[in-house]
Amino acid sequence: MVETDPGSKNLHNCDVKSDHQLNGPGSKTIDLGVLPPLKSPSKLDPEKGPGSEKADFERAIEQTGYGRFHYLLLAVCGLVSTSEEMDVISMSFILPSAQCDLNLNTQTKGWLNSIIFIGMMVGAYAWGSVADSLGRKRVLIAISIINGLAIVASSFSQNYELFMLFRFINGAALGGSGPVIWSYFAEFQPKNKRGAMLSFMAAFWTLGNLFVAGLAWVIIPSGIGGETGGFVYNSWRIFLLVMSLPSFVVAALLLLLPESPKFLISTGRHDEALEVFRSIYMMNTGRDKELYPVKQILVDEPIHLKPEKFVEAKEIKPKSKLKKMMGDIVEHSKQLFVPPILKFTTISITINFTFHIGYYGLMMWFPEMFNRFDEWSRTHDNAEADICQVTAYVTQYGTHSAEAACDSHIHSSVFMDSLITVAAAIPSNIFAVLGMDRLGRKFFLVFATFSAGLCSAAMYFVYNKTNNLVVSAVFSSVISCGNASLDCLITEVFPTNLRATGVAVSMVAARLGGIIGNVVIAALLDSYCPAPTFIVAILLASGGLMCLFLPNTTRQALK
Repeated sequence: MVETDPGSKNLHNCDVKSDHQLNGPGSKTIDLGVLPPLKSPSKLDPEKGPGSEKADFERAIEQTGYGRFHYLLLAVCGLVSTSEEMDVISMSFILPSAQCDLNLNTQTKGWLNSIIFIGMMVGAYAWGSVADSLGRKRVLIAISIINGLAIVASSFSQNYELFMLFRFINGAALGGSGPVIWSYFAEFQPKNKRGAMLSFMAAFWTLGNLFVAGLAWVIIPSGIGGETGGFVYNSWRIFLLVMSLPSFVVAALLLLLPESPKFLISTGRHDEALEVFRSIYMMNTGRDKELYPVKQILVDEPIHLKPEKFVEAKEIKPKSKLKKMMGDIVEHSKQLFVPPILKFTTISITINFTFHIGYYGLMMWFPEMFNRFDEWSRTHDNAEADICQVTAYVTQYGTHSAEAACDSHIHSSVFMDSLITVAAAIPSNIFAVLGMDRLGRKFFLVFATFSAGLCSAAMYFVYNKTNNLVVSAVFSSVISCGNASLDCLITEVFPTNLRATGVAVSMVAARLGGIIGNVVIAALLDSYCPAPTFIVAILLASGGLMCLFLPNTTRQALK
């Protein structure tokens, strides 16, 4: 028996009497006081469930669905990655063609290969830090425009010094492209698709290599261009001009995309992040963005200011945007080198340094080695010889000798070998896309670095053009697989507020590896031939093992 307020129609307003008031001794009682309050059937728990009004980043990005927006994002970010790789690798095709115009020898070729990495090393840290302060999108647009202009200017350069200057500026712009685009792309991906999609984007590097090799084959041997009053604008310069076009296209396409919602959340701009989520939801589902179920963003570690600090902040004169940005850059840099992030930073630097000594140290020199083997085969009736014999002949008696007349002609077989080498990476990229979230980042990185190390050592044992091509193709295939896993791992291991800066510092180490790889190979290839291949083999294999000390990021939420 329950007494109710006569004017009440709601069971929640019931006045529940005690057992002794309602029932006689020994009778059964129903304790209504412990029943949970009834909920309206039209509302769900705001913290849980598919109709949730509150969600953290991972839940919010999942609620947007996966569709047209993400494929547009992949296309644009992939084109950024393609453009970057085209600009870097194009130098390996330009060097044999430009050696007469710019009066190049093996050492100056090595420095021309390296100058872009010196620029990238400077630019990576600067742009990455700015991106963690001002945002990803604006930085990417600025980088793309500067990059395109620098390439155009370098194509008009008539001497070695001016060409070096514009390639340095080109590198300084490219240096920011890598760390910022990977951070930007990753911050739109749900955790269950992030590994596969990052691997998919890494495959665009292979497309960049293919485009460069194909365009070089079409343009450089064509002999187009000319000379007027001492001003030379020949085929390799036109090839460079074509290389600038993707940068301008990318800058325009980036205007179609929003700022990273993860970055907006990390900087406290929750309303802007929600608007980005709504727009993605509308594009992916075709529904009105007001139907997007998330209404409030939950933050893992909200920042609470003490009252007295808040008052003090109001009294202090606001800093200028430049001072605030510089302060953020310094603070982000400091945080990378204190525990617990220090461990991630140190290992990331080590892996990137050793990996890219091998990746760029050999990949940038493949066309040159193909050219040397081609010259040996033509003059020795396809006789067998290892790489050291071939190099000794070319530098002492062939086109690289001091007495030889300069010859910038490249035979078509060199371009074909280069195309086969970069095309060999396509199957491994497909394997990485399909298996990255199943087998994990560490599996792919260790497998790739050990396999690439074996290929590097095997370069010493090749005895003809065909052997050289096979080993080069296998190296290209496995190193591309490793590159995809390394990009995934390094992008995911840093927290959002330090991600672009952390990836940038890792990229600085990568570019330093590229510089040393090119300069060392240039210096040792002609004088101490066997050394480069074995040095690269040891560094690749040992560096890959370092990833075992990093946390597992496969299918984990971004920090």
